[in-house]
Amino acid sequence: MERITSIVFFASLLIIFVSVVNQTRAISCDESLGLCKKCDERCKAKHGPSCLSKCDGEVGMLSCTCTYECGPPLPPKRNVCSGGTGMCSGNCPDKCCDTNCAQKYNGGRGFCNSLGNYNLCQCEYPC
Repeated sequence: MERITSIVFFASLLIIFVSVVNQTRAISCDESLGLCKKCDERCKAKHGPSCLSKCDGEVGMLSCTCTYECGPPLPPKRNVCSGGTGMCSGNCPDKCCDTNCAQKYNGGRGFCNSLGNYNLCQCEYPC
């Protein structure tokens, strides 16, 4: 019975440790808000109650810096262009269309799209 209690205790400590480590891996950002007048109040108003504020620099020129939790930078937005490779048919269904688009456009993907009486092979590719 003591062995089970020890294992449960160890597992609980491990879970707590992992959760603390994950919290410390959050990305933090700094922002300068100019002069130090009401620094803490301005930081908390702009970035929420969990942000930290500090004033540093030369005497008479103290600068307010806010440190706050921020997410990872967003990946650059990729533009998507459209093109085509003709018609889809029984001989060239979706898979064939996708293959043709991949061959014609670097990174291209294709799909069949019905437009009225026509079944077009449309492609999307990064540009």
